[in-house]
Parts: sequence; C-alpha cells; structure tokens
Amino acid sequence: MDKEGRDNLFMAEALGEAKKGALADEVPVGAVIVHQEIVIARAHNLRETSQDPTAHAEMLAIREAAGKLGTWRLSDCTLYVTLEPCVMCMGAIILARLPRLVYGCRDPRAGAVGSIYDLAADDRFNHRVEVTEGVLGEICSGMLSEFFFSLRRRKKAAT
Repeated sequence: MDKEGRDNLFMAEALGEAKKGALADEVPVGAVIVHQEIVIARAHNLRETSQDPTAHAEMLAIREAAGKLGTWRLSDCTLYVTLEPCVMCMGAIILARLPRLVYGCRDPRAGAVGSIYDLAADDRFNHRVEVTEGVLGEICSGMLSEFFFSLRRRKKAAT
C-alpha cells in the first residue's frame, strides 16, 4: 500500500475514535499513533467526561503510546488526528519527538500547525515534524460541523 493509502486507512481509524467521542458528547476529535504499520495507541477527546482540560485525543494517545513502547521518545511513530492540533498538543508532539503528523482538517480558532501558529515550522525548536494535512479532511470537518450544529440545536430546544 502506498503512503496515501496508509494515511487514509489510519485516518479512518482516527475518525472511528472521533465517533466514539461524539457518542459521549465530547467534541469529536480522534487520534491514533502508528508504529511499524500497527496502531499502538488510540484515543478521543475526554475533556468533558474527565473534566481535565488536557484530555485531548492527541495527549491521551501520546501517553498510551509512550507507555506501550516504554519510552517518551516516539521517534518511529506517526500521529494521525482528525483536527489540527492546538498549541498544547503540538508542544507534546514536538517533545515526544514524533517525526510525522497527519491531520484531517484545520482548526481556525486554535490550530497550531498553520491556522494561528505554525509550531511545526518553527526552526527554533530542536525537533522538526513532517506534516501532512487534509487527509479525509471533508469527512473530519463534516463530523465537527454536524456535532456543533446538533449541540446548538439541543441547547436552543432546552431554553
């Protein structure tokens, strides 16, 4: 399978995680970390469930992958996430030495890989991250739009 095919396959896995989040009334963001063509970590947002502001899908997946590999250096892994990472998550990606990030759609309000900031391109850091954006982007964006539309509709109906 070529690189584009692998990216689509693993982004579909991240979308599956995002769906789990939506079912739990979490913002539907999903992430998977792949090592040697195998998913070793998967997560979705759990901020509402855990009342933990750091419980973003990326953070949870990074923690799980580090635990499974027994090292904080995830230098042989790729992170797939449905939404452009925020500053906190991009910081963790850099610190975990992830060499590659693949994300679905941009986050114009909090994105730190080009939308508001571009931490991946900042050469002042001691680690560079290769970024591929837009993988299954319309599906990722559509899931988020549908979630927020439904949330607004439910809030309006409750008033």
